[in-house]
Amino acid sequence: MALPLEQLKILDLTRLLPGPYCTMLLADMGADVVKVEDPESGDILRYDGPPTSSGMGIHFHVLNRNKRSVALGLKSEEGREVLMRLARWADVLVEQFRPGVMERLGISYEEVAKENPSIIYCSITGYGDSGPYSQLPGHDVNYISYAGVLGLTGRSDGPPVIPAVQVADIGGGMLAAFSILAAYIYRGESDKGQKIDVSMTDAAISMLSMNTGEYLVTGKPPVRQEQKLHGALPCYDVYEAADGFLAVGALEPKFWMRLCEVLGKPEFVSLQYEEKSFPEIHQWLSQTFKAKTRSEWMEIFGDEEVCVSPVLSLKETDENPHVRHRNMMPEVSDEKLGRMKTLGIPAKFSLTPGEIRHSAPQLGENTDEILLMLGYSSDEIDELERDGVVRKFRGKR
Repeated sequence: MALPLEQLKILDLTRLLPGPYCTMLLADMGADVVKVEDPESGDILRYDGPPTSSGMGIHFHVLNRNKRSVALGLKSEEGREVLMRLARWADVLVEQFRPGVMERLGISYEEVAKENPSIIYCSITGYGDSGPYSQLPGHDVNYISYAGVLGLTGRSDGPPVIPAVQVADIGGGMLAAFSILAAYIYRGESDKGQKIDVSMTDAAISMLSMNTGEYLVTGKPPVRQEQKLHGALPCYDVYEAADGFLAVGALEPKFWMRLCEVLGKPEFVSLQYEEKSFPEIHQWLSQTFKAKTRSEWMEIFGDEEVCVSPVLSLKETDENPHVRHRNMMPEVSDEKLGRMKTLGIPAKFSLTPGEIRHSAPQLGENTDEILLMLGYSSDEIDELERDGVVRKFRGKR
């Protein structure tokens, strides 16, 4: 059965996050993603995280499955020519360098568009292609700090708390994937390519739709734990149980009413949004939930519509029956690693589901086949390798 994006050809010049996440989403749906890596070092993520028997870090395996690797130096004229041949083959080029780097390498959007006018050229940067901060270095914690996300995260009596998930990185990757597909649809109608400027900071700011309401109307900025979805409301908070924590999300009156009934506190029903009663309700719920374990509470709540869930560790998430039913942490057969766990494909298509087709590539594993595809002869490829322009995989890291 055909995959949704099996006609889409992507040239991936990114590393770390969010670019590899963006192209992983597209590769899982069938896109042919050619990952361009430095011949000497490759993607730094290859060596990050617990190593595997293949010599690559597990993070690289997860983010770069279903892709091919060509080890290609971009600083030489010969390397630039190979890249331009790849750009003529591709529908999409994704890069993640700081603004100006691609221009200095001679492979800016304008230069690539001369070779392939219909190219979709997606630049993913921390702060965008323009603006006072465009040349600043940064990582996720910096982007969410400028975006106002970090300042809203955590308890009011403590410092801001760094989220466990890289919000701007992952959000930027999703935004890039969405934008590429939108541009691809437009190109199908107009035959016109274009440049896409994705800022991870912009992506994080765009997630503030539920945080900025009062500020946009009154000019009063929100404060940690004073917004209703940040722990201000007793009906939407995290409470300690005897052996961990419970998440309560009984926002709608019907859920709050049933929770109060199950807990034997019907007098709290009418006080759900009465601010003067919040301390009393918070204190009572805190004391009450500490009396039993998470599993005891979940047995009490059973199928009740109360919006209460246990706060799980990653191991518990992996073992959770619903997560297993959704196949989100599956065990797969990997041609390099044998049986291994990985992250599943989140979108479930009824007719054209995504697929984990093959393992992440070794550095330069597909250099030969890709250059042959572009019309280079075996002798020309050998010469490029001797000159250090490309690198083939020969069984060593």
